[in-house]
Amino acid sequence: MRRRVIAAALALLVAGGAARAQGPAEPPAGTDAPIEEVLVTGVQPGPGLWKVTRPADPDGHVLWILGSHSPLPRKMDWRSRELEAVLASSQELIEPPSVNAKVGPLGGVTLLPSALALRRNPGDARLQQVVPPELYARWLPLKARYLGGDDDVERWRPIFAAQQLYSKALQKAGFAQYGVVWPAVEKLARKARVEVTSPEVRVRIEEPRKALRALRDEPLDDLECFERTLDRLESDLELMRVRANAWAAGDVARLRALAPVDLAGACISVVMGSQVARERGLADLPERTTEAWLAAAEAALARNASTVAVLSIDRLLRPDGYLERLRARGFRVEDP
Repeated sequence: MRRRVIAAALALLVAGGAARAQGPAEPPAGTDAPIEEVLVTGVQPGPGLWKVTRPADPDGHVLWILGSHSPLPRKMDWRSRELEAVLASSQELIEPPSVNAKVGPLGGVTLLPSALALRRNPGDARLQQVVPPELYARWLPLKARYLGGDDDVERWRPIFAAQQLYSKALQKAGFAQYGVVWPAVEKLARKARVEVTSPEVRVRIEEPRKALRALRDEPLDDLECFERTLDRLESDLELMRVRANAWAAGDVARLRALAPVDLAGACISVVMGSQVARERGLADLPERTTEAWLAAAEAALARNASTVAVLSIDRLLRPDGYLERLRARGFRVEDP
């Protein structure tokens, strides 16, 4: 728990900013298909692989990309025969880009009090005092349903309260936010003796305790994040099931048709736009992580006959996502 709290606090300063705020997710106009109320379980194949090559490459090198998805059914056993075959003949696996924050020796232990304090509203105000009455009225029934009588969360900043509510709601709906796709891919890579590359942006946070204290005292414009979370849980849990089922069945066309469920963007942008992040040169981390992955992909394509990569399928399918960035650099991209 302590590690998770520290990681979450530092992540607010450095990580995950590649997500973008999106409007509320809705089924596309003219879609008559009924909402699927049951999450798929058992063994599922997931989507096929995107194939990336460079035109006129005499060596015929190829990059295969698997689009991962979150959240997914907790009881789903994901297995891709296509991925297994490709990994068996590949030389490298590229994992999703990340941010590596350096805080110095024993930083985690000494930062724990500051990290815990970051969650609470300035002045120890209650949530009812910092969100508009209409939003608080919507919060109460959702809190009762997913968090029960937890009163501690009532003193948390809206962004942290929203995250806690969202996490518990997904658990009760049968979703797993993490640990479904990447661990399975990594296991296959180890079995095939494939080298794993981790594209990352390294950031050293000077005086991390001071940074956390400054963020704790800085007012955050996090009401949109809070409201977006309520929107999701009031109306979009069924759509999450539809998207999760489409991913599990490998229905990329259905995923393209449905608006992406991107809650994280609105919340991450709160901190990426904060004064603390701007002063420490962290506001451009989304672009830096994207560039780190693209550089790793280009290098792997140049040296390997076959490379495999894993990226969020939402970020692959966006009009300005990774696939379009690869096309803009002169690569040929073939859909599954």
